[in-house]
Amino acid sequence: MNGLEQALAHPPMVTAGLLGFAARRLAPGDIRASAGQCAAYLRYTRRGDPPADAVIAMARRLPGGHGSRMIETAIEHGIDAVPDPPPELVAFFDSLAVPYWVDTDQLELASRVTARTGAAGFTALTMALLGGYLASRVAKTLVASGELEHMAPRRLAETAAWFAQVTDLGGLQPDAPGYKATLRVRLLHAKVRAGLAATPGWDFDAWHHPVNQAQMSGTTMLFGWSLLNGSCGLGLKFTRRERAAVYHQWRYIGYLLGVDTAVLPVDENDAWKLWSIQAQLEFTNPDQDSQRLAHALIQAIGPVLIGDGRDPLSRAGRIAVTEFLSACARLALGQHYADFLGLSDRKTAQGIVIAAVAATAALEYPRRLLPGATRCAETLGRHTRSALTHRMATTQHQRRAASIDGEISCPSPASTSKRNRTCP
Repeated sequence: MNGLEQALAHPPMVTAGLLGFAARRLAPGDIRASAGQCAAYLRYTRRGDPPADAVIAMARRLPGGHGSRMIETAIEHGIDAVPDPPPELVAFFDSLAVPYWVDTDQLELASRVTARTGAAGFTALTMALLGGYLASRVAKTLVASGELEHMAPRRLAETAAWFAQVTDLGGLQPDAPGYKATLRVRLLHAKVRAGLAATPGWDFDAWHHPVNQAQMSGTTMLFGWSLLNGSCGLGLKFTRRERAAVYHQWRYIGYLLGVDTAVLPVDENDAWKLWSIQAQLEFTNPDQDSQRLAHALIQAIGPVLIGDGRDPLSRAGRIAVTEFLSACARLALGQHYADFLGLSDRKTAQGIVIAAVAATAALEYPRRLLPGATRCAETLGRHTRSALTHRMATTQHQRRAASIDGEISCPSPASTSKRNRTCP
């Protein structure tokens, strides 16, 4: 920070709950932003992703889905597999050239570190999604998609699957599922951006450009930042080298997602500073849309992980999972934000979380001392993560099948007036 610029006071989020503890104990020095830094950040709230936006515009001009087929061929097999590709598609793939700063050793270490987090990493990811809904302008984009109750389980399952793919060993190689999924996410962002920008009701002055550079940068940062700090809050320990590797991996993921390098965090210091700026500018006025998104996600957690079974064991499982993750989020966000989002306040669940944290922290000592223990933890965490994502994919498939069956069996024409609506 320029020595002539005075740092702004910490916004409320930086002092709330375990977030405040993390800012005091884990942050590398003074993370307060200056007015000049906030102004520089705001310039990127008006910018999209030109290469991806051009591809979507090109696809819309071409008839009969030809553009979409070319895009999919290029993602699956490379741009050379597309005969006479349009210049927009060529420019998009040119923007994906591996930058000089990518370190494959750090990417591999980051994948192993992320695998080790296992269920703790999934919990941290869920807390990040809940906390992210407090950013009201981001919430506007998500609410605009409609059908919150239907979309929340799908969004949770797809986000978890993508997260697992991009952080898997080799997941960012051009032929890997994680790499291809990231390109699809980037183009989906561009499609949403184009659609919302053309919507008459979109308030550019209040909500900024939809899916803008500042939001994409902050969202990308939150994945790595929340993984590390959320997992630390749940009892795991990371070395400085391990933390640096995770931030490096998410720097590259952000690059592939089309985040401008001017607002793409380079390291842990940058990530904390960006989090402070986001807390200052994006998390100040959560509204009813934030509450609606949080409620939909909370209601989705149990069914996505446990399923919709009506037997007593399934019902108990849904309640237990929902209460545990809600307790984690309440402890992290603090009472004010947790109450605002409607998170339950059961002291028993919070006590269980605290006990689990203590047990995890105790196990970290032998893990760090015993030869081979870290690799064992990585293997266990990887299997746990695989089981979680497989379970979520399975329950989502079952829910979609049930929804289709419900539509077919509905006798009233009005019952099919909305996509994926089922019989009451």
